[in-house]
Amino acid sequence: MPQTIFITGSSTGLGRATALLFAQKGWTVIATMRNPANETELTGVAGITLLELDVTKPAQIEAAANAALALGPVDVVFNNAGYGLVGPVEGISDEQLVAQIDTNLLGVIRTTKAFIPAFRERGSGTFIATTSIGGLVAFPFNSAYHATKWALEGWSESAAYELAEFGIRVKTVAPGGIKTDFVSRSLVQATHPAYDSMIQKVWAAFSDPARAANHSTAEQIAAVVYEAATDGKDQVTYVAGADAKALWARRCEVGVEAFRKGIANVFLGKTT
Repeated sequence: MPQTIFITGSSTGLGRATALLFAQKGWTVIATMRNPANETELTGVAGITLLELDVTKPAQIEAAANAALALGPVDVVFNNAGYGLVGPVEGISDEQLVAQIDTNLLGVIRTTKAFIPAFRERGSGTFIATTSIGGLVAFPFNSAYHATKWALEGWSESAAYELAEFGIRVKTVAPGGIKTDFVSRSLVQATHPAYDSMIQKVWAAFSDPARAANHSTAEQIAAVVYEAATDGKDQVTYVAGADAKALWARRCEVGVEAFRKGIANVFLGKTT
């Protein structure tokens, strides 16, 4: 009997690539998205079922989880839905902040909770969440996004202890840059005139073509998701992509404060 994966945020990017990869590997895929009626590619792939799900709506989470479990046992839940909120803290509205946390953090926690009873009763199952290298290191003007991704890393590590007692694994995949339309599709920018000159420096550094050369494809990161789902390892965090691995190795090598000073130098031109 094929295994089943439930994926949030499947309409584009990493979610879509993961759905296609698992289907290719013979898995049953339940691909969820806010507007499944608009989907064209995944509908024609054998083994993929589409469900409607907006992870900011608890009632929809419960309904989607119940619908998925009604089809049969679910082996893996991949919490992938999310977006980036960038800009200075002073320029972020309360509405923007709440929406970021609601999607990136609470959406993952609530979706996980919806499946825990079924996993616990079976004595098996794996939860995987897309975090980011931004859940392990920090850059200027990404504070709200980092708040959600660092929170997910800590939440996952803690939850892994308690759920391991029931044969359930909790994992994260922390990619660096991915060659998708994330910036144009999934990025919200907050602004404040007091920070304009600093923001221009930071965006110039982020836009450096040399950085993009080390980005991964969505398919490469999907392969890491597949690894996390199938390797059977007692491992929480999977740093994914050459750029992410290099950043994480550097932070571990030089320590937090030296790494932070290096980031300030690269992105803000500060040498002290």
